[in-house]
Amino acid sequence: MEIRKYNDKDLPDMIAIWNEIVEEGIAFPQEDLLSMESGSEFFASQSYTGVAVVDGSIRGLYILHPNNVGRCGHICNASYAVASDMRGLHIGEALVKDCMEQAKNLGFKVLQFNAVVETNIHARHLYERLGFTQLGTITGGFRMKDGRYENICPYFREL
Repeated sequence: MEIRKYNDKDLPDMIAIWNEIVEEGIAFPQEDLLSMESGSEFFASQSYTGVAVVDGSIRGLYILHPNNVGRCGHICNASYAVASDMRGLHIGEALVKDCMEQAKNLGFKVLQFNAVVETNIHARHLYERLGFTQLGTITGGFRMKDGRYENICPYFREL
């Protein structure tokens, strides 16, 4: 597996993986699917977008960007997506580790996740194993695709 910065040739696979997560409706806050045009703009607008390449194919990705501005501009935020048929193979872990390095290289001091859905146990265990601290719980902070509300658990880690 190779983790690297994305290029335009990667966009169709990246958009397909991203849209798969959005359609599942259990992790990302976005509700609108990306088109080639909106996906190109979205990924280009990030501070960094990385991809996981397995056997020559894009199988996961992450986006990294500031979580805030000004006096809080040293805190960044990221989102991760792994193709459903590749989950459980430690691609997410490789993406998070690369993201932390890229964030440091860009001058960020803290990586914060604002809205980890409480029932996303695999992500939560990964973040905790990598030294992230849960900040608390926001009751009913995430509306699932089926309309139910789930709690979210913000996490952070100093870089």
